[in-house]
Amino acid sequence: MAMAKVFFSDLKSGRCSSVVEARLLRFWEARNVKRGGELMWMDLLMVDVNSTMMQVTISAGRLPQFREMLHAGTMFSVSGFEVSRCAQNFWFTDSSLMIRFNESTSFQKLTEPVSLLPEEAFRFHNQSELIGLANTNTQLPDIIGEILSVKSTVCDPPEEKNRVIVTLKLDSDETVTLSFFDSQAVAFHKQLEAMRFDPKVMVVTSINPKIVRGRLFLNATSGTHVYFDKKTRAGDARFYKLIARDTGLPSAAPLLRSYAKVKTMTIADLSSFIVTAESQEIDFLCTGKVVRVDTYKGWCYVACSKCSKKLQRTESAFTCGVCNNSHAVGALLYRVEMAISDDTAEGTFVWFDGVLTKLHSIQASEAAQMLAEDGVNPEDTRLPPFIADMEGKTYTFQVRVTAFNFTEHHKTFTITRIAEDHGRLPVDGVGNNGDDDDDDDNADNPNIKPSPAADDQGGTSKARKKTDAVSSKMVKKARAG
Repeated sequence: MAMAKVFFSDLKSGRCSSVVEARLLRFWEARNVKRGGELMWMDLLMVDVNSTMMQVTISAGRLPQFREMLHAGTMFSVSGFEVSRCAQNFWFTDSSLMIRFNESTSFQKLTEPVSLLPEEAFRFHNQSELIGLANTNTQLPDIIGEILSVKSTVCDPPEEKNRVIVTLKLDSDETVTLSFFDSQAVAFHKQLEAMRFDPKVMVVTSINPKIVRGRLFLNATSGTHVYFDKKTRAGDARFYKLIARDTGLPSAAPLLRSYAKVKTMTIADLSSFIVTAESQEIDFLCTGKVVRVDTYKGWCYVACSKCSKKLQRTESAFTCGVCNNSHAVGALLYRVEMAISDDTAEGTFVWFDGVLTKLHSIQASEAAQMLAEDGVNPEDTRLPPFIADMEGKTYTFQVRVTAFNFTEHHKTFTITRIAEDHGRLPVDGVGNNGDDDDDDDNADNPNIKPSPAADDQGGTSKARKKTDAVSSKMVKKARAG
């Protein structure tokens, strides 16, 4: 007689002979630090067809029977187990119950479940919810956020006490501080060092909120797992949401390419490519010297704060045709065309807001304030000195070629980011849709510096913001005013 299939929500305390089909989301060891790290059990987090998560525990004595089967993402049928109440503290799920394997437990891999099982599940909390859980030691929630900074005390070789502090921005634009300690700090530090780019988004599971001296801190626990950028669907959605915000591009567009495989090309070859190749979207690396800053199109424009398209100025307001808003809120953004040459040819390249802001650490609005003239619109003022001083400097930069570049009248290329040491490209610089004439770019902020580039520590070093002497003076002047 076939055993009845049930869901996690159907379980009651006691022995259960029914079958549950679930996917293994993640697992981790529970060790006794007071006994030299002795293994006590293995914790598993599983999800059923109803997206209900359940904590599963396998004791150290029974673990050898199942250890080789444990792979995140694998689907299983589970039967013959004990259902017991969770401890009062540190819940990994919303359920007050948990599963314990016993001598009768059957744990079989599934290739064709009766119903489709969710591929992932998280318990994301906002800041107010995290504050409500702080210092209670009851729930261990999950968070997702944009990485703003990473600070690490880990050295090589690691010392006894190590800590990594990550500042994240939540959906609500509020920031939180996440800390990793000791072995977890070392593992996180090494993970970032091994990456070929600086990640943009983090999904972090099972964190313990604390309030110390009135401030909210989030501490990693033994069950904490970290997923960067597009490793999860939740992270993928947040990742492209950030791209859409920073560039004005559709969030579903596959904007980023393989950072390690961007081909180097001369300016002559780049110009030839758009004539001979089929229309496509591809990235190239170029190195060239700025020979001229073209000022006839100005150095900035007023963009819609909602869609980033160029606004039309009227006598009393700004109008956005895209948003159909006759009183749009404007934001001043950079757009500068420059003639750049190498040993093979000269081309016209466009620098947009994100790249120039990061390069000089001065926003377009700040530059406009320093150059303000009575009765003159910001976009009509003279060229900022720090942009004029780019003439004669050499940069290694990434260029995105899109379908626009293959049209007859499109003769400019968009710089999407500046390469760091040895041509390495930061992940967080993304260009616009290639239509320079639309003036609609609001590119993201890569880590940038004129060649030769600044040293990079895989995202764990302090923020690298280098400016030339002129930029530094401009910043001081702005703050003094």
